[in-house]
Amino acid sequence: MRYCINCCIHLLPNDLHRQCFRCRGPDHNNQKCPVCKGENKIPLYTDSKQMKWLAVLEVRTDHCESWNGFFCLRKGKLCSLMFGLIVMTLVMVSYILTGAKHGLLLIPSPFHYGAFASNPSLMDNESLSDMKDHYQPSKMNISYVKDYSSIKLIIDTITSKIEFITRQRPDLGELRKQEPHMFSVIPNKFLPNSKNPCWYEEYRGNTTTDPYATNSYALYSKRFRIVFDYLRKVFWNHLYHYKGKHYRLRCLPHFYIIGQPKCGTTDLYDRLRLHPEVRFSASKEPHWWTRKRFGIIRLRDGFHDRYPVEDYLDLFDLAAHQIQSVLQSEAVRERGKMNNIIIGEASASTMWDNNAWIFFYDNSTDGEPPFLIQDFIHAFQPNAKLIIMLRDPVERLYSDYLYFASANKSAEDFHEKVAESLQLFEGCVLDYSLRACVYNNTLNNAMPVRLQVGLYVVYLLDWLTVFDKDQILVLRLEDHASNMRYTMHKVFHFLDLGPLSEKQEALITKSPASNTRRPEDRSLGPMLPATKAILRDFYRPFNTKLAQVLFDDAFLWKRT
Repeated sequence: MRYCINCCIHLLPNDLHRQCFRCRGPDHNNQKCPVCKGENKIPLYTDSKQMKWLAVLEVRTDHCESWNGFFCLRKGKLCSLMFGLIVMTLVMVSYILTGAKHGLLLIPSPFHYGAFASNPSLMDNESLSDMKDHYQPSKMNISYVKDYSSIKLIIDTITSKIEFITRQRPDLGELRKQEPHMFSVIPNKFLPNSKNPCWYEEYRGNTTTDPYATNSYALYSKRFRIVFDYLRKVFWNHLYHYKGKHYRLRCLPHFYIIGQPKCGTTDLYDRLRLHPEVRFSASKEPHWWTRKRFGIIRLRDGFHDRYPVEDYLDLFDLAAHQIQSVLQSEAVRERGKMNNIIIGEASASTMWDNNAWIFFYDNSTDGEPPFLIQDFIHAFQPNAKLIIMLRDPVERLYSDYLYFASANKSAEDFHEKVAESLQLFEGCVLDYSLRACVYNNTLNNAMPVRLQVGLYVVYLLDWLTVFDKDQILVLRLEDHASNMRYTMHKVFHFLDLGPLSEKQEALITKSPASNTRRPEDRSLGPMLPATKAILRDFYRPFNTKLAQVLFDDAFLWKRT
C-alpha cells in the first residue's frame, strides 16, 4: 500500500489516488490542484486511523524514480540542512574573532596589536625604532606601528593644551557659607598641651543614651560595628566630668596620608601605625572628605544621606581615649608636659578625588571647581602635615587596572582601554582647561582606566596653593621598596616622632610588604611594550613639571 503526503487528502486503502497532480511529476501546481487549493486541509489517514506526522519515517512515490526525484527533497530535511550551515558559519566566525584576540589564528589578524617578547633591558627613554631592535615582533606587526602613530597624534594634541595655571584660593567666608554645620562643630583653637589637634565638647546624653546610634559608618559598614560595639561599652568611662557637666574629647588627625592609590599607601600605613606615638582612625580609609560627607557610600550606588562631621570624628574616639589618659596623667597636669601621641588618617582619595563638587557647589563659568578638599582641611587645620606616596604613573595605572577590573583582564584589554581613555581626555582638553578636565566627574566616570590619577603635579600644585611646601612630604614607592629604613626615617623626622629602640625599628622596617599584587594578576604578565610607550609619552610633560616643582629628577621615572 502506498501513501501520499504531498497533497492533503484523505487516502483510503483502495484509493488509486489518480487525482494528485504532484505525484505525477515535478510540474504540479498548488493553485491548479483541485484538492490542494482551499484552506480546509485534511490530515493523513492510514486504514481509517489518524496518523501522526512524526511517525512517517519514509514516504516513496512511483514518480521519483528518475533524476527528477532528486529534487523532491522534503521541507524538513532542507530546513535541517540550512540550520546546520548557519550553525557552522557562526562557529567559524566565533573562532576567527576569539582567535584573533588571543593570538590563536594560524593567519595573523590585521587587528592584532603586535606584542613583543619581554625584555627588561629596554630603557624608558627609547624610541619606537629602538624598541624594534630590542624586541622580536610577531607576524604582520604593521598594526602596532599604525596604532602607536595614531595615538601619538592624540597625545601631541593633549600636550599642546597643557597649561599649569595657579588657581584662585577661596576666602574663609565663602567656605563658611558652603559648610556652616562643619564650622559650628570644629573650633578654631585646640588644646595647647596636646601635639594632636583636640578639644573638649560637652556631652548632653545620659548613661542610657547610645552615642553612636546614628553614626552612618556603623549603620552602613559591617567592619565598623565591632569597633563601635566596644566604644559603647567604654564610652562613659572616658568622659571628663567638670562642674556637673560631662565632656568628651574630640580629635582631628594631626597628619594625612593623602595619596595616591596603588602607590604603597597601605604599606606605609601598616608600618607607621606600629610606632608607639602614632594612632590611626578606626579604618585606614574613611574617605570622608572626598566622598562620605557628600553621601557617597559606593561610587556605583549614587548618593545617600550625607555623613555629618560628627560621624567622622567618632572614628578617632579610640585614639582620643588614649590621648585623654595622657592628658589626665600627673606628668601632663602638674609638670606641664605635652601629649605626644598623634593621629593619622590614610584615605588615598584625599589628594585627587573632587568629583562630587559639581553636585553640591555652584558651578563656575570655566568648569573648574570653586572649592577643593584642601580648602576645607586648611581652614580647620592650617598646621596639618601631609604625606604623599607616588610611583611611576605608567606602572601605577596598570596596577590600578589589575586591581579594580573585574573580568577579562589582559594586556590587550588594558591597551584598548588606555587608547579609549586618551581619546576621551583629548576631547575634553580641546574645550576646557586642564584643571577642569582633571576634576570633571563625567569624564572621570567615562574613562575605562583612571588616567587622571597619575597627573600628580596637577593635584600637588593645587595643594601648594593652600599649604606650605614644608608641610608636605612627597615619597616614591620605588625608593620605599629599595630602602625602606631610609624612607621610614624620613617619615619619622617629618612627623617629629620620638626615637625607637632597635627592636621597635626592626619590627617596623622588616615586616613583609602589604597589599602587593595578587597571584592571579601576576600571571597576566606586564603590559604590552606598545602600551608602555604610549603612556610614557602621555605622562612625560607632567613628570617633567613634577620634577621641577620638587627639585628632584627622580620623579622623571626614566629608568623604572
